[in-house]
Amino acid sequence: VYVPIDKFHLVQKYSGGDTGQAKLNKLGSKTWVRTKAKVRSEVDDMAEELVRINAIRKAKKGIAFSPDSNLMNEFTLSFEYQETEDQEKAIKDVISDMESENPMDRLVCGDVGFGKTEVAMRAAYKAVIDGYQVGILVPTTVLALQHYESFVARFSNTPVNIGLLSRFQTPKQIKETLKKLKAGELDIAIGTHRLLSKDVVFKNLGLLVVDEEQRFGVKHKETIRKLRTTVDTLILTATPIPRTLHMSLVGIRDISIINTAPIDRRAIRTRLMKLNDYVIQEAVNREIRRNGQVFFIHNRVDSIYQVGQYLARILPTVKIAVAHGQMAERDLEKVMLDFINHEYDVLLATTIVESGLDIPNVNTIMINNADQLGLSQLYQLRGRVGRSSAQAYAYLMTPREKVLTEIARKRLAILQELNHLGAGFKIANYDLELRGAGNVLGAQQSGHIAAVGFELYTAMVEEAVEKVRSGEKKEAVETNEIAISLITEANIPDTYIESMNQRLDAYKSISSCVSDAELWEVRGSLEDRFGMMPQETVCLFHTMQIKFMATELHITQINQSFSELELVFGEAFQPDPERMIAYLGNPQNKAKLLPDNKLIIEMHEADQEQIIRFLQSFRKEIF
Repeated sequence: VYVPIDKFHLVQKYSGGDTGQAKLNKLGSKTWVRTKAKVRSEVDDMAEELVRINAIRKAKKGIAFSPDSNLMNEFTLSFEYQETEDQEKAIKDVISDMESENPMDRLVCGDVGFGKTEVAMRAAYKAVIDGYQVGILVPTTVLALQHYESFVARFSNTPVNIGLLSRFQTPKQIKETLKKLKAGELDIAIGTHRLLSKDVVFKNLGLLVVDEEQRFGVKHKETIRKLRTTVDTLILTATPIPRTLHMSLVGIRDISIINTAPIDRRAIRTRLMKLNDYVIQEAVNREIRRNGQVFFIHNRVDSIYQVGQYLARILPTVKIAVAHGQMAERDLEKVMLDFINHEYDVLLATTIVESGLDIPNVNTIMINNADQLGLSQLYQLRGRVGRSSAQAYAYLMTPREKVLTEIARKRLAILQELNHLGAGFKIANYDLELRGAGNVLGAQQSGHIAAVGFELYTAMVEEAVEKVRSGEKKEAVETNEIAISLITEANIPDTYIESMNQRLDAYKSISSCVSDAELWEVRGSLEDRFGMMPQETVCLFHTMQIKFMATELHITQINQSFSELELVFGEAFQPDPERMIAYLGNPQNKAKLLPDNKLIIEMHEADQEQIIRFLQSFRKEIF
């Protein structure tokens, strides 16, 4: 299919789950138009709801925290590491949101081990200084315990009181914590979803921090959403769920990205392989020789002890511990603490170690049946190692005899390829393409992305959100609906940009522009990269300028012949009648109006610059 250059913005890459299942429509049939119309109508409803939720949140007066005090500055200076540039920016964004009177709703997307917890600690201390309480919500009991210990250590030189709510606590301890929380004697409460229970009452909650939101169920997210409209909310994640990332990309939620790795941090070496006794022995012994420890992940409780026997057989001198979520609280807590205290060399565990666990001494991870885990999950697991300056290794293992599905193979290949530091945001973007964004508003998963592809879907959401925000009700003539037929040749010759891919990118950038300013920006960047433009490429930019002016004048069609220019106007064209009569009556204009809103102007062999000047003067005279 040949696509006119000025319609190139209509060509988009299709990504929407399994591309093999993509439904193709026949050319000339109305199926595609109907599919788009159906998706657009649902997207419009969704956009209205999103903007309404956002407007309610922004209209509500939240807490305007006071500017940083000496106490806050002292706390900042007591941070034992050097903040990275991105980390500093994320902290500034959060502090600025907290000082504003609109409730904060910020997503901090930072790679595993890139310092998101410190951002949360600064925000928590700021809230506590102003007399408010802070809730820190984490997905697992093990992580709750670890966060509790990290917070206690970081706040050791301050009078801040910190409590823990999880199944590791005895009923007596939980009762005591709840009593202190209600009385306002506890400043920071760290807990699992237990924190969202009805019996948990804060005296004066000011900030809610949610670590790895994607690990919570729909009901928990609804509870979090209700809290969000009044208190400041900070979401921390390494790989945001497609829905959250999507909301941030279309400007519905604020986002800060921490992409800079801490000093001395090295990328994790990742190997994809079949289960292999020799490699396991080599990797474990190498780690033990340098006094390190190993995670071995097997995500099936029913067979985890059999895997334990297999490891004990091939590693007879190695001390192995087993941890999974179905163990009694006390036993699990003891195993985890013993492993942290280096009483075991290998921890054989399910994915309970996935979220945020920080044991710098563990620098090798082996993931059994890696093909059965999701992309974000694999990435999180890999992020449990490489948290010190030592070189870390990750082994993604699949059963010897198993043939992998296309999606599983793609997933593992992406993880192996994105080996560098700071790949979390890219992983989430890939996940968004592989799985789709789902319904941005809640529990339903949506097939819209599979129907029209991710790029077009995102464009539709952006357009709908913008339309609702600007209160635009009447349909204007869209730029892509204007048909332009000019005599001049307008293209990018291969003598100017040799690479086909770069040429296509340039066409896409030009045809996606929506204003003169954007057009000049693209023109400037192309001239910077490829030098002075040939005449046919300059003509391409002029054609786009003519399109923008046509949109403004409600022109739906422009046809040029050697002797005249024909303009066809849409129904929205409503000029001042007196001015229009005066214009047509002036013999110098050489113009006549035909039925069906057609205007014919006598214009011999006009170039595009003359057409632009004509449209400018026509607009001036008529309006």
